[in-house]
Amino acid sequence: MKNNLSFHIPENKRETGLIVSNHHLFWDGDPDSIVFDEAEVRDYLMDLNQPIWIIKTQNEIGFSQQGNFKSEPKGPFEIAAWTNPISIKQFGDSSFCEDYNVKAAYYAGGMANAISSEEMVIALGKSGFIGSFGAAGLSLARLESAIQKIQLALSLGPYIFNFIHNPLEPSLEQRTIDLYLQYGIRVIEAAAFINLSPSIVTYRAVGLSLGSTGEINIKNRIIAKVSRKEVASKFLQPAPEKILQELITNGHITEQQAVLARQVPIADDITVEADSGGHTDNRPLVSLLPSVIALRNQLQNQYKFRSPVRIGAGGGISTPESALAAYMMGAAYVVTGSVNQACTESGACEHTRRLLAQADIADVIMTPSADMFEMGVRVQVLKKGTLYPMRAQKLYDLYSNYNSIEEIPTEERGKIEKKIFQLPLEVVWQNTEEFFNQRDPQQIIKAENNPKRKMALIFRWYLGLSSRWSRDAVKGREMDYQIWCGPSIGAFNEWTKNTYLEEYQNRHVTDVTQQILNGCAYCYRVQALKLQGLNLPSHLEAYIPEPLN
Repeated sequence: MKNNLSFHIPENKRETGLIVSNHHLFWDGDPDSIVFDEAEVRDYLMDLNQPIWIIKTQNEIGFSQQGNFKSEPKGPFEIAAWTNPISIKQFGDSSFCEDYNVKAAYYAGGMANAISSEEMVIALGKSGFIGSFGAAGLSLARLESAIQKIQLALSLGPYIFNFIHNPLEPSLEQRTIDLYLQYGIRVIEAAAFINLSPSIVTYRAVGLSLGSTGEINIKNRIIAKVSRKEVASKFLQPAPEKILQELITNGHITEQQAVLARQVPIADDITVEADSGGHTDNRPLVSLLPSVIALRNQLQNQYKFRSPVRIGAGGGISTPESALAAYMMGAAYVVTGSVNQACTESGACEHTRRLLAQADIADVIMTPSADMFEMGVRVQVLKKGTLYPMRAQKLYDLYSNYNSIEEIPTEERGKIEKKIFQLPLEVVWQNTEEFFNQRDPQQIIKAENNPKRKMALIFRWYLGLSSRWSRDAVKGREMDYQIWCGPSIGAFNEWTKNTYLEEYQNRHVTDVTQQILNGCAYCYRVQALKLQGLNLPSHLEAYIPEPLN
């Protein structure tokens, strides 16, 4: 069936067709297989398992999925362009797929407070993908329950557990690692690190052993999420000697494990985290990724590790085009985050998922973080539909301007008790004491002798609970929901507008994953044809997600 579609070949390539070794190439196939109809052409582009032949036939351009090259003309069928079959497994570094036993170099990143939930990790694992459970902010008992549930469902994997740096509570960080080692968690995603801690070095070192042929076996793998070169460099090198010596002295690792730790980098993979939700430096991926890849190459040349550290990309990955851009810049794998939070398997409540599905690219803002409040660290959150960013900033301004709760003017204190805490600050402090007496009593002891630290803990009560209110759908607190996300959620919403994925109830994490990857392959085909001189109509260039069978 013929249509009035117009496929444009630039003037300088219009008469040449596809040329190899100065010879025109012609097509040998069944003329009845050539299609011109837009719907059929799109179907061909989306059928990733088949090649596509673009054929010049007199004054028209047609598409076929069968045929062969021919050096001599057989009818008026000159090859204008062609593409091979393509698999989503071809993108990125194949060793990522091999090491983690997955069908694509892609993973769903960890989102704290179990927002990247057990259900999300299990659904991805059963579909041949991998996700990171959002362990940050959870009690050890809650984390242990998640480990048991995921391991029961995915006894052979694949899965990842997030491990967030906690410089203010190092004992909790160590107990988290102890729990991971107890349950044989073999892959962790290290996030929000500024410096390496003894706990993460312990995890790496105790998983090292010497093989029968002298090679170093790495049992405990680390994927580090970083947004700065200076932090990346720490994960790209062996463990610091000072920490290794401390661990030997304390009996946490053996001399042999320390010897092996000096010969391998801390991380197997580094996710370059650009403009993302949560902890982020808002760096543009096009600048940050090549910079960290160059640093990896420099340090690999210095250390000559048997397996170079893979460099992946996260932050802003939410559409086929953004995934393809990252792969084409050299990313060994890509990582998604914000888009998964709006999926049905997410730990976020329905109100939060509805807000995320309505967000635009500009509907995000930076605000003080709960876990590193005193250090001035900021996180990126949704600003549409919530007053949390403004209220969190108000608390940080008060913390910066006063040295204790008692110094805050009475009128100002009354406002925050009424509008933000909705409780007297004395009651907030009682709740804070109860929380830390169970989690880390040292925090209360330090605060009793330091009024400013006490004020920080009181303010962190609000910042910490706000994300849980969003997760647990706490009524009456909707305007205080802290919803971590980056501008990528807006890009995803624009891409899926007027498709079945526009409705958040239709967003399932494995479906979203497959659509992004299929779309990535589709867009690659479009660009490959462009490089050969064929320009498709603009409405065929974009991948439109349709329900998967």
